[in-house]
Amino acid sequence: MSKPASQGKSAKGGAKKKVHAEHVQPQMKIVLSDTCAVCKTPCQRGLDYLARMTKPGALGKGVPCVLTLPKRA
Repeated sequence: MSKPASQGKSAKGGAKKKVHAEHVQPQMKIVLSDTCAVCKTPCQRGLDYLARMTKPGALGKGVPCVLTLPKRA
């Protein structure tokens, strides 16, 4: 007996996306609360993180800073 078409391999092949060599995914740096405290242009994410870190016993690993994105040409 042969298998029905629905049970065999799918006709849709999963082709990989081609990525250009010059394409670079922008990465934000992780900054700690001391950096957020002296920031000249504070963002809401940084202010929220700073407020959480001022509480006693708070542990933090930092937040991504939107001001550290690399400049686009």
